[in-house]
Amino acid sequence: MNKKLRAWLVFLIFLNGYISLSLELVVLRQLSFWVGSSAVITSIIMGTFLGFMSLGYFMGESKKIASKNIRNILCVSFLIIAALALFAASFPFVLKYFIWLYQWGMTSSVIQTFIYSFVFLSVGPFLFGFNTTLLSRCLHRYNTNYTGSIMAWDTIGSVLGSLLTTLILMPFVGVNNTVMLIVLLASVAAIITRPRWWTILISIAIMVPTFMVNNNTVQRDRYGILVNNANSTISVLQNGDTRILSMNGLPMSVYNSRSGSMAEYIDYINNNFIYTMPRDRVRRILVLGAGGFTAGLDDTYNEYTFVDIEHTLQDVSERYFLGRPLTDNKKFVVQDASQFLKNTAEQYDMILIDVYSNSFQVPEGFITAEFMQRAKSRVAPGGILLMNVITSMSFQDKYAQVFDNTFHTVFPYNTQRQVIGFVNPWAPDSIANIIYIWYNRENDGRIYTINKTPVIYDRYIK
Repeated sequence: MNKKLRAWLVFLIFLNGYISLSLELVVLRQLSFWVGSSAVITSIIMGTFLGFMSLGYFMGESKKIASKNIRNILCVSFLIIAALALFAASFPFVLKYFIWLYQWGMTSSVIQTFIYSFVFLSVGPFLFGFNTTLLSRCLHRYNTNYTGSIMAWDTIGSVLGSLLTTLILMPFVGVNNTVMLIVLLASVAAIITRPRWWTILISIAIMVPTFMVNNNTVQRDRYGILVNNANSTISVLQNGDTRILSMNGLPMSVYNSRSGSMAEYIDYINNNFIYTMPRDRVRRILVLGAGGFTAGLDDTYNEYTFVDIEHTLQDVSERYFLGRPLTDNKKFVVQDASQFLKNTAEQYDMILIDVYSNSFQVPEGFITAEFMQRAKSRVAPGGILLMNVITSMSFQDKYAQVFDNTFHTVFPYNTQRQVIGFVNPWAPDSIANIIYIWYNRENDGRIYTINKTPVIYDRYIK
């Protein structure tokens, strides 16, 4: 084997490893909003990926595969990977996939992930393993001592794909451009393997729709996407005077530039809890989950701290959603909400937790008793904590019941459960914005019994 051929084979092994890890991480990012990133979800995706890749390793050893056909097989394999990456990782296709599943009544994140994994993450990973074995066979024909080098270059490609994708490409270049790069690299690998006119033609046929779906201009003009990074896909849609800020395909905030009205639950919180605050002193307000910064938007008196993991939210909100800068009494902190509560020593007169953005997928770390206890410890005496949750108003599913149990375990007294808007409690689907409220007031836990009912005195005790 000449050095040039050996270098190309090693490079293809490296490229195969790079593409496989990069695609896996992009898929995890694209699915994270709809199905979350819990250990269960991640294990399904990684298990499917690795399982089919292992099957590809075995199948690549088949003696039925003649050595003279390996280059053609590898070429077709890389072309299929390029096409699958287009459909498996492009945001518009992932969005349609979940819309269809919800329409068909499949709302379980576990079922959704299993279906997605077996449809989109079976053939691709199989071919990654298959390709590695075929490329190894080519190298072993000339030197059986290449096993260590093959494993090393495949691993180096995987490591580089992991680091570049998560640390540089998705945060700074964008997820959509990362998808285009993956498709391009798979097409390049196909052309290197079999540099023929038909390979180039098929590669172009795959790259054209990839570019049409994923380029920044199309995503902005057709889908209103302004940001597409490692954390979020953010868009602002205009409907008359009403603007809708969406993250990962779901509406987060609403603002009418003419009337000043916002999402119904935000209007409720503003009108009943924020704009009614006495002006005897400046109060500190913490908002976990900044959204479009509509909480207390017109309050220029009290001090606000907005916390969100998405660093582009303030710029997008000011330029495209609100159309005006935030007032000087509002600051934005880019950090995980739980970590912020852990690290701060401040106590706040009001805390609004608005991180539960839909009823099908919730950030699991934020629905635990431990997180609620951490938030509780940051509420000043006499202060108020509000949690906006989208769930069943009439407790028709286990999530609604267990969340309610968890809340009342941490907040047994002085609580309120406010349903926003009209919901029919007899309907099979009674999903609504529910605001859980806790008032940090002293409470001795007494109850009235037939033996003790000092109600006439309690009315006058503050």
